[in-house]
Amino acid sequence: MKTNLLTAAASAALMIMAGTSGATELRLSHQWSNKDVRHQVAQIVADEVAAADVDLEIKIFGSKSLFKPREQYKPLSRGQLDMTVFPLSYAGGQQPAYNLTLMPGLVKNHDHAARLNQSPFMEAIQATMAEDDVMVLVHGYLAGGFAGKDKCITKPEDVQGLQTRAAGKAFEQMLAGAGASIASMASSEIYNAMQTGVLNAANTSSSSFVSYRIYEQVACYTPAADVALWFMYQPLLMNKSTFEGLTEAQQEALLAGAAKAETFYLEEAKKQDAASVEVFRDAGVEIAEMTPEDFEAWRAIAMETSYKSFVESVPDGQDLLDKALAVE
Repeated sequence: MKTNLLTAAASAALMIMAGTSGATELRLSHQWSNKDVRHQVAQIVADEVAAADVDLEIKIFGSKSLFKPREQYKPLSRGQLDMTVFPLSYAGGQQPAYNLTLMPGLVKNHDHAARLNQSPFMEAIQATMAEDDVMVLVHGYLAGGFAGKDKCITKPEDVQGLQTRAAGKAFEQMLAGAGASIASMASSEIYNAMQTGVLNAANTSSSSFVSYRIYEQVACYTPAADVALWFMYQPLLMNKSTFEGLTEAQQEALLAGAAKAETFYLEEAKKQDAASVEVFRDAGVEIAEMTPEDFEAWRAIAMETSYKSFVESVPDGQDLLDKALAVE
């Protein structure tokens, strides 16, 4: 009954959105500027759909102009929003399973992330989404690293006694387990916190390290390279009933655009990590490298902190975690 109601609501919404030209308009929301890779992913899909000439138009609302960043999942699931590029862990409060998509040491590098996207682990995550009338159009992970104000951060011992900012609760749990003191703040606040001596080290995405000019405040940068601890799943999602209410030609155009965007997303994510290294190096910052041994040492701490907490708090958490760890 619920699905029928949702489908009816989505069909009604599509009819309302059909403009005078007869084209159906879909609304896509995200929180970033039009220079961000996640906007570019959305734009590729919109452009491909427009080029397919199937009476379908995607209107993009960026820079938090339609919904607040963390408040997009619920309207999406209710059919009040058609599409969003969205860090899935933001909806971890509604679906605790999603917290596994921002978990230290679960993803080793971008190619590993791509394999995870096609695994039984992601199938299980998508099954949970389907319960909320949500589906994935474009898979994508973005990576991040560490920066130290006075020294390099590569292994767990390096954060002992340091006031550290982490990106996400699971990372805070792991860093606390390694002996760090945690300072919670938005990535936009890292610069001032380092400048004023509140913060000794930080963990965030490659793009945030560059866009917030953290290179002006640190001595050493440990980027995402062959291995990295920080990966965040940030897919392009769509309301499932809205998708199913489209014509076959419109669905095919959307999926073709999504496939092109997904290839771009993976390539661009790798480029962002490499570009961040050049920016920090040009600023005179030392570049450190995390070894596979460092990675395993961090993961061992995550097992006793972040992973343990997840398994204890999420029904079927162990099964989900096992599915993720099974992906080589």
